[in-house]
Amino acid sequence: MTKRHGYVVLATVAALVVLVSAAVHALAGGPGGSTQDTLSAAPHPHGSAAPASAGTWISAWSAAPGGAEPGTEVTGLAGRSIRNVVRTGLGGEAARVTLSNLYGQQPLSVSSATIALAAAPSNPTAATGSMHRLTFNGSAGVVVPAGGQTVSDAVRMAVPRGADLLVTTYSPTPSGPVTFHAHARQISYLANGDRTTDPDGGAYTEQTPYWRYLTAVDVLSDQAQGTLVALGDSLTDGITSTTGANHRWTDYLLQRLRTEQGAPRYSVVNAGISGNRVLLPGAGRPADNPSALDRFDRDVLGRTGVKAVFIDLGINDVIRPPRQTDARRITQGLRELVARAHAKGLHVSGATLMPFEGHRGWSPRTENVRQAVNAEIRSGRVFDAYADFDRAVRDPAAPTRLRAVYDSGDHLHLTDEGYRRMALTVNLTDLKGAAPAQL
Repeated sequence: MTKRHGYVVLATVAALVVLVSAAVHALAGGPGGSTQDTLSAAPHPHGSAAPASAGTWISAWSAAPGGAEPGTEVTGLAGRSIRNVVRTGLGGEAARVTLSNLYGQQPLSVSSATIALAAAPSNPTAATGSMHRLTFNGSAGVVVPAGGQTVSDAVRMAVPRGADLLVTTYSPTPSGPVTFHAHARQISYLANGDRTTDPDGGAYTEQTPYWRYLTAVDVLSDQAQGTLVALGDSLTDGITSTTGANHRWTDYLLQRLRTEQGAPRYSVVNAGISGNRVLLPGAGRPADNPSALDRFDRDVLGRTGVKAVFIDLGINDVIRPPRQTDARRITQGLRELVARAHAKGLHVSGATLMPFEGHRGWSPRTENVRQAVNAEIRSGRVFDAYADFDRAVRDPAAPTRLRAVYDSGDHLHLTDEGYRRMALTVNLTDLKGAAPAQL
């Protein structure tokens, strides 16, 4: 054997050793061990696809962080497991979650987190074999800085369309106040101690109407072409809809998108916050109930796979003190939201403001402001397209009032049938228009 030939043989052997070592390392899951539950050690960028998949990342559920939970300022929920129950809008082959510490005044330490399918709707027990640990950059725990958020690694799991998911977190140390969404219209659960990996829900004896820390669930899916984000107030939040029934107007809209011929293949996620306004935020730093202008980038543009936006806002600017008496200010704020969406290439639909005579905030003056806002929306100078919610739900004999069958009783919020009527009013073909070109 020549010296040159010997070098070639040695180089070939060395290359084979590297290839075999890499294969063994991949099968073992790298330094962290098995990869049975996670697709990779690091989260995939929003909108990207995991390896060996024809799907894309789409937002399947969301809830806008609305404020700091009262009574949690000092200790947060240290030593307790939070089992959030959420309904996914589409199915897929993998999932990841977003945890928010927006209102925390100190870092949030999550030492354990899991995701599972619920054994039954609104039930804290996991379906057999569906429990998976969540990791964050390959670690079982994560520290979310005050004011920040984090996205988990992807978990390979079969997520059925329209399933209830259980996302459970445990924080061992004080980390208040807790970032929460107050009007979930869904029962979730609490347990003492670290019960994140319990498939049985027996330890979850405390029910709660809140979602805590969890603000999004993304699914790797081929069932949708993108996400429609519905930005709104209590009428989008579904504050008077039946708890646990998924009867918000956005839920009804999703049903239409799934079943009606020619409808765009969108997931629908809800970015409603009860009491929300276009222009003014609530009190605090950061503000509880941030204005739509303040939260638009995070709660709308920041959602995964967003292709279109629907805005139903303005009534709280009219009726909540200090009341906005200049309709032009409200429509200017709406136009600014539309412009920011257009800058990202997104189509924006909107809605007229619905009647509310009989509510404590009604007066001839506030009615005039509502009518002026609606006139501008109907002129076509605010949104790319609009749904006339006002015309759909008003009493024909008394147009400044809700029709009785749609009135929840407070003359502002709707019954389940009223929310269904809102969804039926939307022209589905309007949702898939293109945003105007940016000149």
